[in-house]
Amino acid sequence: MLPTLEALVEQHGVQAVLLAFGLAIGLAFGFLAQRSRFCLRSATIEFSRQRSGGRLTVWLFAFGGAIVFTQALVLAGAFDSSQARQIAARGSLSGAALGGALFGAGMILARGCASRLLVLAGQGNLRSMLSGLVFAVTALAATSGALAPLRLALGEAWTVPGGGDRDLLARFGAGHGHALAFGLVWLIAAVFWARRQRVSAWGWAGALGVGATVAAAWWATAAVARASFEPLAPQSLTFAGPSAEVLSRVLVASERAPGFEVGLVAGVFAGSFIAASLFRELRVEAFEGAASMQRALAGAVLMGFGATLAGGCAVGAGLTGASVFTVTAWVALAAMWAAAALTDRLVDAQGPAPPTVHPQRPLHSQQPHSNRAP
Repeated sequence: MLPTLEALVEQHGVQAVLLAFGLAIGLAFGFLAQRSRFCLRSATIEFSRQRSGGRLTVWLFAFGGAIVFTQALVLAGAFDSSQARQIAARGSLSGAALGGALFGAGMILARGCASRLLVLAGQGNLRSMLSGLVFAVTALAATSGALAPLRLALGEAWTVPGGGDRDLLARFGAGHGHALAFGLVWLIAAVFWARRQRVSAWGWAGALGVGATVAAAWWATAAVARASFEPLAPQSLTFAGPSAEVLSRVLVASERAPGFEVGLVAGVFAGSFIAASLFRELRVEAFEGAASMQRALAGAVLMGFGATLAGGCAVGAGLTGASVFTVTAWVALAAMWAAAALTDRLVDAQGPAPPTVHPQRPLHSQQPHSNRAP
């Protein structure tokens, strides 16, 4: 007979159980994101250039899935979204708008958002490894280092109290059933476009699985919170804070046991590595020159500071925050889309379009190496 969650928490401790959940969910996310090529940057480029390659459809599957699965949990009573930090705690609208814009511009320059850099690093991309390290350093500096005063000053310009004021559903007088229906509309639209664009099974199923990992994290951390005597807030996927946490532990020994964040980062890297190994997509890739390195590292700095200021990255705000309909997450997501589209138009509009998600051939084989973008 399998032990109950309460028994596991009592025997191994809260942090150990959260670490295991983070590792398992991270493995699933890393594997599915690698196979589906889930990427907000590519989705915004397709939308901005008005081209149809399947990347926007893949993102919509993840976005709609995160909302539908999360709201289904809320309606089933398995998770109380009002207890999530993104709603319960005070937020910053100025931070969401400015931070989201910085992140959106940064992910165009770095050729991938925070989660995409981690996934690409798992399959051997040295550019992404270095960019991801710079992202983590900047996020740590903005959290508790030299950039923290600037982050706090910008974030305090326009704040919103926690509770109903930060809950988008409460502001519009809508219920969780309406939120579920909203997510279903986007899923139906994604299915329609996937059929027209012949998006591969890995593209739509993998992206739907990415959305499911967001809900799985909400469920798992909420369940541990109920089983624990410690006050814990449910949490889900995000990569700015966890990346800074992992880097901090690498640099300085911590007396606090590793938890969900450490497991998540390690799991995503391992999941991507496993997927790339199984499908023979492991390859070492480096920068193509000094200009490419300068651009990527500048983008990583913008993303690290922007994600910390906004309270979430492309996944933390775009999927996790959006799935519980927190106001600041939707502001940050809108700013990411707008800034990414503008940056692409100013910097890369004459370059090649993102590759199409073909139903048969692997994605990396569809364009020459010299033009391939993560």
